[in-house]
Amino acid sequence: MGRVHPEAMDDVRTLLTARLAEIDAQMTTMAAPPAEQSSISFGKRVGDGTQMAVDRLAQVGVHEKLRITRADLVRALAKLDEGTYGVCDVCGKPIPAGRLEVHPWAVLCVTDAGRGQRS
Repeated sequence: MGRVHPEAMDDVRTLLTARLAEIDAQMTTMAAPPAEQSSISFGKRVGDGTQMAVDRLAQVGVHEKLRITRADLVRALAKLDEGTYGVCDVCGKPIPAGRLEVHPWAVLCVTDAGRGQRS
């Protein structure tokens, strides 16, 4: 079961569940239609409409990162239930404690995460 002490599992579950709720709230807010839906015009000069479009494009990138983190949170919670929390989904080696401390939802070791691996 990786390097996480069994008595710490409840704390990890609480932290993961809270973070999942935060991400769900953020994603719900981002999915809501813009409050300002007045006539937006896009001309040659940067105006309110152009700034709104740029902001919305930036939100798309943030939303994608949140979606990936959410998937990892769900997987980490499942790994807690399976008894495999702290073990890399790709290579099966323990995920270093320092990585789990920084990203408790990590489901990949540093090496496989660096390769862009997904289970």
